[in-house]
Amino acid sequence: MRSQTLWALTAAALLTCSACTGPNSGEPEMGAPTPPPITWGECLDDLAKSGLECATMDVPLNYQEPEGRTIEIAVSRLASSDPQKRRGVLLTNSGGPGGEGLSYPAVLKQLGLPQSVLDTYDVIGIDPRGVGRSTPVTCDLEAADGYLSNIPPYAAADADVAAAAKVAETVAQKCGQSASADVLPYITTANTARDLDQVRQALGEEKASYFGISYGTYLGSVYTSLFPESTDRVMLDSATGPGGWDQEFSRLFGEGFQDRFPDFAKYVAAHPELGLGSTLERVEKKYFELAEKLDRRPTDEGVTGVLFRQITFSNLYFDTKLELLASIWQSLDQGEPMGEEATGDAPTPAASDAPADNYLASQLHVICNDSNWPEDVAVYQRNVQADREGYPMFGAAGANITPCAYWPSEPVEEPVQINAEGPDNVLILQNLRDPATPLSGAQKLQEAFGDRARMVTADQGGHVSYLLLGDACADTAVTQFLVSGERPKQDKAC
Repeated sequence: MRSQTLWALTAAALLTCSACTGPNSGEPEMGAPTPPPITWGECLDDLAKSGLECATMDVPLNYQEPEGRTIEIAVSRLASSDPQKRRGVLLTNSGGPGGEGLSYPAVLKQLGLPQSVLDTYDVIGIDPRGVGRSTPVTCDLEAADGYLSNIPPYAAADADVAAAAKVAETVAQKCGQSASADVLPYITTANTARDLDQVRQALGEEKASYFGISYGTYLGSVYTSLFPESTDRVMLDSATGPGGWDQEFSRLFGEGFQDRFPDFAKYVAAHPELGLGSTLERVEKKYFELAEKLDRRPTDEGVTGVLFRQITFSNLYFDTKLELLASIWQSLDQGEPMGEEATGDAPTPAASDAPADNYLASQLHVICNDSNWPEDVAVYQRNVQADREGYPMFGAAGANITPCAYWPSEPVEEPVQINAEGPDNVLILQNLRDPATPLSGAQKLQEAFGDRARMVTADQGGHVSYLLLGDACADTAVTQFLVSGERPKQDKAC
């Protein structure tokens, strides 16, 4: 496969103005000028056709210097049409990090967001700092750099970790020398959460509700931890752990893969005509056979074992991708070309002027700035060996080294500690077999929140649940919470 095709394939494969709450103490930490009211106007491109209004606003680049340089944030609104039922605003985030959110209110409506929710809120979309139509960042990455995804490549041996380290170091250097390097240290989840509160204030709201998926659950957790008294209802779908996308979370990909894989194996076993195995055990055996066979393939002759594992992981996200994944396996097993449909859906900027690498670059900025990653290659080699044994299907990928080991900036502040201080206003929705944000991470997040959070689990596989997987029990619980604020009296299993 040509390099640009590989690039597309694996790219697919997550303040208050007068007083900002400190991450640990709960005391005022920093201030920012009160933002002027948002003036809504027409959106560009197809967003206007979706019933959205758009605007931009300025926020401090560095909240420790609130009167200093500002950057731009792009905001959209899908307004409630029922003033009698309107409660306030629902801030949203579509995950990533790096995902554009300006169109997300319209996407939610298209997915079937109930009218009762649309009546209750003005649904607010935001391109987070560094992303899309907000002031964007870049690492000046090109397909030729060989960096395809922020999910690390599978490492079969120490030498593979060392090889990945060379690529990671080059990528980090490019980020530090890019056209947007001057804003690099300040693209963080904590600052994005402060931006959310600036949006709340600019909208004239005393409180704001929040709905986020995947990485957006960490952003929402940080937001309500920094501003517990400014958040109304906080809905988190498919949760990371309490540290966001840190090293511990990255290592969970191996666990998530093996949690989810039986669902795919069951699908394959039910279609014996594929020739990939008639039982769960035989399908798993076929996975290792294909990976071993493709490990022997030169990198310039098509899909390698590393890429095969990445393809399998990324297509486990949604049940709708299982048929495609099975056809990819069948083609590789028979030595046939996979076809262009196998390249998946690469995240592309909505018609914005963001750099071509903006998704990967902005994701890297947040991941590497949010926490302090180990810098010793030997640490990653030990972790890879441990996770290769603990989670043999994909553990040696998530534990591998990333550009964060060579990041050109140290974290500008300590990570925000998710804690139990604040109102009991958090609901977590979690699939039992989520490949990207496994159940164990969501359980640790709930533990950090204490009595602030309830969890609804859905006995299904895949990443993201609400509106996508058709679980009436789970969807009803979420809708009821968003509309009435009522949570299950105790954790609920659907």
